[in-house]
Amino acid sequence: MLKTSLSALALIASAGLVAADGKHMAFDVAEDHTRIFMAATPLHDNGMPAHGNAFLSQGYIYPAGTLSDGVSGVLKDGSPAFPDTVLGTWTCDGYFVGDAGNATTGVWVISRQVFAFDSGDQIITQGTEIADIGKENLRPITGATGEYADIDGGLVQTTLGFNDFMAISATFVFEAAQDDHAQLWNMQPDAAGLEDNHLEWDSGARVGPIDDLPSSFF
Repeated sequence: MLKTSLSALALIASAGLVAADGKHMAFDVAEDHTRIFMAATPLHDNGMPAHGNAFLSQGYIYPAGTLSDGVSGVLKDGSPAFPDTVLGTWTCDGYFVGDAGNATTGVWVISRQVFAFDSGDQIITQGTEIADIGKENLRPITGATGEYADIDGGLVQTTLGFNDFMAISATFVFEAAQDDHAQLWNMQPDAAGLEDNHLEWDSGARVGPIDDLPSSFF
């Protein structure tokens, strides 16, 4: 059972990142600070965008896990920090709402996000974005093409934080892939690879070579 648990852990770690058909089921996005554009008004007194402010932003799509541990995916000049692993371009447009640029929790943006992969595949989501760091937020998928056309459910966004240039880093995973992970995880006796104590059924039969069994057994 320990081997089964370890195998499941390996599957959990890899499943949902790249499917058998090659499409990425999770990915990271690094917003490019040189391609963030916001309206001149309305603004808060501190200069941050206020409710109703329109914006447009773009960034780079990377494989899932690229931006973990606070790693920034964009250099000062706006070029990708990891050009060899860029999967495509992320474009986001919408409006700030509520406390907008001053928000620290809850919905602060209503937006459309377009994930245009270099493969030609596209995903489009629309919905809310939350100001909370590290909190999951489900966005409905409103359109998809190519390998992603048959994806069910939404896309879960988790904002990882802001880089040195005040641009966001975020990670995304398909709701369906996330559910598969949870199902697989719950099937395991111990996700850490250590089994809980459990009772096993004893058949009463002896364990040993066949020729060691008494004739009365047959």
